Amino acid sequence: MGIIQRQGIRNSIISYIGLALGAISLLFIQPHFLTKEEIGLTRILFSFSALIATFMPLGMGGITLKYFPFFRNRDKAHHGYFGFMITLPLIGIFVFGLILFLMRDFIISKYSGQSKLFTDYFYYIFPLSFFLSFVNVFVAYSYSIFRTSIPTLINDVLVRIGSIILFTVYFLKWVTLSQFVFLYVGIYGCQFLTLLVYLFIEDNISLKIDKVHLSKQDVRGMYKYGLLMSVAALSALGLKYLDSVMLGLYKPKEAGLNALDVIGIYSIAAFIATIVETPINALDKIIVGNISDSWAKNNMANIQDVYFKSSKYLFLVGGLLFILVNLNLDSLFALMPDKDFSLGKNVVLIISLGTLINMATGCNDAILTTSDRYRYILYLLVGLFVVALINYMIFIPLFGMIGAAVATTFSTFLYNVSKFTLIRRFFHLQPFSFFTVKILSVILITYAACSFIPAVSNPFVTIAIRSVVIVLCYGTLTVALSIIPEFYHFVPFLKNRK
Repeated sequence: MGIIQRQGIRNSIISYIGLALGAISLLFIQPHFLTKEEIGLTRILFSFSALIATFMPLGMGGITLKYFPFFRNRDKAHHGYFGFMITLPLIGIFVFGLILFLMRDFIISKYSGQSKLFTDYFYYIFPLSFFLSFVNVFVAYSYSIFRTSIPTLINDVLVRIGSIILFTVYFLKWVTLSQFVFLYVGIYGCQFLTLLVYLFIEDNISLKIDKVHLSKQDVRGMYKYGLLMSVAALSALGLKYLDSVMLGLYKPKEAGLNALDVIGIYSIAAFIATIVETPINALDKIIVGNISDSWAKNNMANIQDVYFKSSKYLFLVGGLLFILVNLNLDSLFALMPDKDFSLGKNVVLIISLGTLINMATGCNDAILTTSDRYRYILYLLVGLFVVALINYMIFIPLFGMIGAAVATTFSTFLYNVSKFTLIRRFFHLQPFSFFTVKILSVILITYAACSFIPAVSNPFVTIAIRSVVIVLCYGTLTVALSIIPEFYHFVPFLKNRK
């Protein structure tokens, strides 16, 4: 348990460092060192490849996480599981790579009108999707052998540092655009090779499959599970990457911009918006074990308590982040050299509203995935992918990147409503109370009151002043409405407040 706790702490620190590096890269480095079109090119290359890479391994990442314990035996090189593990992805990479190659002319023709630069570098999707496919599998294997910190460091920190260095090198004109794209894909090639070398050093790996031991396993069931998980993973990542891929197909509504320009602006805006839901990712890792244990003990009272508190605290924190983000947007965009990035202001507002709704519904994902109704998550994710795809096809031609934001938020809203409905129907649980109304009131009043704070000439000073006033106003209203009295004992002057 001590090892798990230490790794958890290390992973959290590494993840937050990676998040900070990602924010610095996307909000400050890339807007200054790359054009909108070049940001859009890197985004669509990665998004397109990531979607393909999700399905290429044929679910081997999920298979490894679930079934590796049946092979675990370091002295016997885990019965050659590593050799077995890389076989299925190689088949998937060959099959889907061949399909992609045969469809290349059709895909290029769809993107050539609005995303010409993307079609010029289309063939880089093949090596990039190959690298990303195996990275996903190697990470699953490293987690299965309880080695998590170094892979997290490689994926969350070193890759971002490498990207920042590359953006700097390109900005200094030490490489051409073609060399830049080659090196950009090469970063993920280095990620692939580093993880592979790390696993060979850290574990007793053998490529020779122990066929006798394998014959004793439910291989058919393993493959079936893997395919189901690959469909679920593709659907889950669809909303994360599909917007950029779809934006590249349509003529922008904004005059003077091409599709890659729009993707570049949209990617910056979408990243800013997702800052609102950062706390839910951290909380899910903490409470999923608690909820799983409660299901095992049939402790419905604890599940209801966690469900209620997660909704209350996440909605409260998410509301504050929502206000801080949206009321500081003008100043944040003023720091960027290209004023076209400010066209993403409404994108931030719309997507952050969707993330706030996600926060308000609490830990519904953790409840469903750890329950005996976990298969419904798969059905919901597949439905979400289809709905999102249809929404993008409808809204993007009508409203451009605003349409993509509306489609994303609408899909997120439907997904959360569906999870809420299933939990209420199957388990008679729901997270809302009068505290929800109080928190909503605090959000609306603070947003309305602080939106009139004037800007000064220096954007940094404006952000600082507004943020301080927002936090003070939000905190005062929270205390006045007694939303979190259980925390008063941590604050000296609130200890005696009832």
